[in-house]
Amino acid sequence: MVNDFYQTNIPGYYAIGDVTPGQALAHVASAEGILCVEKIAGQHVEALDYGNIPGCTYCSPEIASVGLTEAQAKEQGLDVKIGKFPFSASGKASASGAKDGFVKVIFDAKYGEWLGCHMIGAGVTDMIAEAVLGRKLETTGHEVLKTVHPHPTMSEAVMEAVAAAYDEVIHL
Repeated sequence: MVNDFYQTNIPGYYAIGDVTPGQALAHVASAEGILCVEKIAGQHVEALDYGNIPGCTYCSPEIASVGLTEAQAKEQGLDVKIGKFPFSASGKASASGAKDGFVKVIFDAKYGEWLGCHMIGAGVTDMIAEAVLGRKLETTGHEVLKTVHPHPTMSEAVMEAVAAAYDEVIHL
């Protein structure tokens, strides 16, 4: 067992990665290691938010997600806004021949908090970073909608899914 900064119950001993509770992912172990060393060096660091760790499955099609699922949000009693955008409606996906897949977003209806994002399709393990960053910065759906996304790109499907959640989608 370790504390929030990976110190064990034995003074001077620390543990990170697969031997600790939590997701057994390389990017998690790397983040834990950096936080651990920074804490040892006396820097002010925040504990890792394990609820904002991207999960990526490197298969075909790729799968990526972060945060709560729609079902989990509803189980917590949250009123949610859901948006989904299929890659079949994306010009970039059509041009590249990768029209299978979608982006799904979950927002809290009351405060606009980005609760979760789930993606299936080509390149989504790269695209999930926008949702991870947005959640870390407590970005709202309206802020995503006011952020210009390049066209044509696969990443604009995130903006389109958010637009769908807020009944502002125009490309479906």
